[in-house]
Amino acid sequence: MKRKIIFLSLSLLFLNSLITRADEPVRFTASAPSTVVLDKPFQLVYSVNASGRDLRVPEFNNFDVLAGPFESHSSSYQIINGRSTSSVSVSYTYTLQAQKTGSFRISSASINVDNKKFTSNGVSIKVLPADANPPSKSQGGRAGTANASARASISNDNIFMRTVVSKTNVFEQEAILVTYKLYTLVDVVGCTPKKIIDFNGFMKQDIELPATKQLSLENYNGRNYSTVELYKVLLYPQHSGVIQIDKWNFEAIIRVQNKAAVRSIFDDFFDSYTNVSKIITAPAVKINVNALPSGKPSSYSGTVGHFTMNSTITTLKVKANDAVTLKINIAGNGNMKLIKNPTIKFPNGFETYDPKVTNNFKTNASGISGNKSIEYLFIPRHSGDFEIPSAEFTYFDIQDKAYKTLRTPVYKLQVLKGEGGENTTVVGNYVDKEDVKQLGKDIRYIQTDKFELSKEDEPVFGTLLSWLLYLIPLLISIILFIFFRKKVKENSDIILVKNKKANKLAQKRLKLAQRYLKEGNKDQFYEEVLKATWTYLSDKLSIPVSSLTKESVDSELTNHKVESKVINQFIEILNTCEFARFAPNSGQQEMGNLYADTIEAISNLEEFYKK
Repeated sequence: MKRKIIFLSLSLLFLNSLITRADEPVRFTASAPSTVVLDKPFQLVYSVNASGRDLRVPEFNNFDVLAGPFESHSSSYQIINGRSTSSVSVSYTYTLQAQKTGSFRISSASINVDNKKFTSNGVSIKVLPADANPPSKSQGGRAGTANASARASISNDNIFMRTVVSKTNVFEQEAILVTYKLYTLVDVVGCTPKKIIDFNGFMKQDIELPATKQLSLENYNGRNYSTVELYKVLLYPQHSGVIQIDKWNFEAIIRVQNKAAVRSIFDDFFDSYTNVSKIITAPAVKINVNALPSGKPSSYSGTVGHFTMNSTITTLKVKANDAVTLKINIAGNGNMKLIKNPTIKFPNGFETYDPKVTNNFKTNASGISGNKSIEYLFIPRHSGDFEIPSAEFTYFDIQDKAYKTLRTPVYKLQVLKGEGGENTTVVGNYVDKEDVKQLGKDIRYIQTDKFELSKEDEPVFGTLLSWLLYLIPLLISIILFIFFRKKVKENSDIILVKNKKANKLAQKRLKLAQRYLKEGNKDQFYEEVLKATWTYLSDKLSIPVSSLTKESVDSELTNHKVESKVINQFIEILNTCEFARFAPNSGQQEMGNLYADTIEAISNLEEFYKK
């Protein structure tokens, strides 16, 4: 009987898993690096979340197939809240090598799953030329144990900044895209500006970059560098002449490997690293700004770009005292924040309100684009035929290098008598000597036979309420003074502030590591855990990251009388992260254990400092 029950249960679970997987759509994708180097192999991977057959790949024109396809399978099964789910993943890996430089596209592949044909996406690959002068091993980031020798081995050819501008000859208010780009052949842990420069002579608009910066390859002066964009900004010159964008200093933290005498074949697996600080400078750039041509129209307000304008009105026939809306929309690309609301002179007898303005701007590499919507609400108070004059908007067109004026059409409005009569007295224009018109009887007689006497209010001064009004603000001021004085005293202690922030910063960094853990991204996970641990120890011990080593961490924590168990936890975490790059088979379990150990080590050290 028990065997039957077990067999029935397993059968139901199996059927449930089949039903669950059947609901999941089949995904067949292709992935490869967007940029590769000539003569260096790379991998093209086709992935499908189901068991398939009859894989058909396109001709790999311009590429040599060095190996493949290598097929790998993985599957998982889990039960959550009584609902079972299963997943299957199959990948086919090709090792390719480019035959020549250029940009190429590999067409889509196809595969059969359950007698249905599925097609993958195509991939585009840019092939860069090989290094004209390959860097020597000593330039690749291996340095001596001393920081001075480590800095000396990192030359300006291995790491530098460029100030990349979209154009150097522009008109006033014409957008310039400036990109600060890092080029490196060494292992950069981080790079931050020393201070924000002012961009004197320009109006700036920052361009938001992704939170996670992705490295890309770029061939520059015959060598292939890893590059990353650190800062992007749109600049609008405010006057003519030659305006200089000042140089900008950045501090790069570079991780170099410590050289030591080789004692055994295992030494290379346990090499230690030193973080070295290096100041790199983005060079200054001069921009030639041309003055706008003479003959500016009177309606010109400083807008430069390329725009269109249209308008709509809710109705051309309306009753007196009913509202009408005139909407003007200006769209295009340029310094749209300088667009002023067009002026409309409404006829006498129209009650007008402040316009409602809606800005829908987007900032991208080509400038600020979008539209500006202006809604004019007005109410005609008496009947008749009226004319709403045209509105004007003038700008300097970058494409045609000329001033252009856009105009809305003239609207003729017919106002009928309202149902309740016209109830507003309208005074005509004095120049036209139009008589005063009484449009309705809205005067009411004032009643003079009903009055009530009220007691005169007594003065508040001298009462309990008046004293409380003086004492309560004084008491609040004293409390705030004591509170903020304590805060200022605490903030003046830099070591105390860093200690308080250390745990929060480490938790924030570990949140990103937790995300990589869930995604199974091994390299990024170990990198984030290592960064979080070094930064946490730097803040906790008030020692710069560039000066920290495992030996100094051990000695400093020992001097603080921290338990050896806690010290060994941190040393073990640092060793594990550094060793992970040589352990390709480390799995999800090992990563999860390291994440838990890191949280435990930080918590133990925090508990020690609270005692």
